[in-house]
Amino acid sequence: MRLSASGHVEAPPDDLWALLAEPHHLSDWWPGYAAVRPDRRGVTEGARWGIVRAGAPGLLRRPGGDGLVVITLVEPGRVLAWRDLQQDFVGEARIEAVADGSAVEIALAAAWWRIPLEGLRPLPRQALGRLRALCQTSAAIAAEV
Repeated sequence: MRLSASGHVEAPPDDLWALLAEPHHLSDWWPGYAAVRPDRRGVTEGARWGIVRAGAPGLLRRPGGDGLVVITLVEPGRVLAWRDLQQDFVGEARIEAVADGSAVEIALAAAWWRIPLEGLRPLPRQALGRLRALCQTSAAIAAEV
């Protein structure tokens, strides 16, 4: 089953990609993760990042527990996708340039039964909201400087 949220982010695609392409920022915008420990490969296909879970407990996870994600697709400036090995879902962020910023789609694909048991349904919508907030905060700071 695939869940997605899409919308507009008031940031140029290059700025948004800089946020997505920094491994340590994944936990800033993806609500299921509290921290990320990337391997030395960074944002490349096949890279393996350790994660610390956030949020409420689920069927196969506990808050603060360790997990592992594998980067499955990188199209610089456009797409970042990963597989969460413990929760067995694929997450994806897609960026497209539009006249006044970026069109963004955040998606999650998992077995239908994992969605309610793991509390995955709101994650794409929450992630999109977090990306918007991070970009607005960044723009506000840049305007003050």
